[in-house]
Amino acid sequence: MAKQFLSGDEAFAYGIRLARPHVISAYPITPQTIVVEKLSEFVEDGSLQSEFIHVESEHSALSCAIGASAVGARAFTATSSQGLLYMAECLPYASGGRFPIVMMNANRSTALPWNIYGDQRDSLSQLDSGWIQAYAENAQEALDLALFGYYIAENKAVSTPFMANLDGFVLTHTYEVVDVPSQEQADKFLPPFETENKMSLEKPKNLAFSAGPDTNSIFKYKEHIGILNAKKVILEAEQKFENIFGRKYTGLTENYKTEDAEYILITLGSISGLVREIVDKLRKNGEKVGLLKIRYMRPFPNEEIAQVVKNAKAVAVLEKDISFGNEGAVYTNVNSALQKAGINIPSSNYIGGLGGKNISPQEIEDIFAEIKSGISDIKFLGIGGCLNGSYSKNAQ
Repeated sequence: MAKQFLSGDEAFAYGIRLARPHVISAYPITPQTIVVEKLSEFVEDGSLQSEFIHVESEHSALSCAIGASAVGARAFTATSSQGLLYMAECLPYASGGRFPIVMMNANRSTALPWNIYGDQRDSLSQLDSGWIQAYAENAQEALDLALFGYYIAENKAVSTPFMANLDGFVLTHTYEVVDVPSQEQADKFLPPFETENKMSLEKPKNLAFSAGPDTNSIFKYKEHIGILNAKKVILEAEQKFENIFGRKYTGLTENYKTEDAEYILITLGSISGLVREIVDKLRKNGEKVGLLKIRYMRPFPNEEIAQVVKNAKAVAVLEKDISFGNEGAVYTNVNSALQKAGINIPSSNYIGGLGGKNISPQEIEDIFAEIKSGISDIKFLGIGGCLNGSYSKNAQ
């Protein structure tokens, strides 16, 4: 294992090289471009034996990956923002066909207004596409998710495509020290791809066929079960990963100082690092606060969230997206988890970071202060607007 100074994009590309994909279908879009550029360099210098295909669009990129997976090849592609939306037609083809493609998505705002900076509305808009969705906090986790992605997706009980999400610019273009495993370690962790769900002259079968009302729901049920099965496989993968690499992950969520926390902030992605610092600061002042970081939005950690917050006095969800006309998508899922567990505590929703707008340490402190004071609402950070339609005098 060697330490390197890498951006999140570069770290993910190194992880993909270690996974040895047979086919890479590439179409560049900011802020994802560095991933496929780096992989093209690896192919060119011979350090990665892979078929690198530069296609004409994001729709073609995922279509190409589906075709590769359908003949039993390990496939990779990457995208962002409008590119992911352009792929939207293909996403359920990949999941419905049970093709274990790994795709990296650089989280970026969607138009209009046109914006190249990072929020998570692109990936969260596709929660129902049938893909596993994971979110990285830092470059190390980004690299590791590249390996986890194939291990989990290719498990026969899962057979589901995997979307690894990295916050645009704040993670994709920020550099930090990353432990890059050796190829020997990676090969020990990730077995070669083997599947019976492929075109074969020896064992012919029908793939990507039509199914009428009498059988369609059966396939959708199995697709659903495949994602639920990923919960167990994620834990299995993390245990094997820790044994080989020495790094520990904690399943669908990561909890920080929540054991005795009375007020818990729930987050997704890179903002978790800043929240962790604020938790430390407030703890020094005697405030019982904690952080619950969601690592996987699909499968969703219903039981894990309920277990962590069951003794809290209040919770809040801070997220970089909005489901227009309602609330944040993460907040909806969290409230569902609480309701199913019979947990009746105040919950608040804070929408921040849209279009890459900075979320400050003071804003996070203010969130904890508000939920501690009993304020329960749905708010846009830095605007003064509430999602019930009211606005402050300073709203812009």
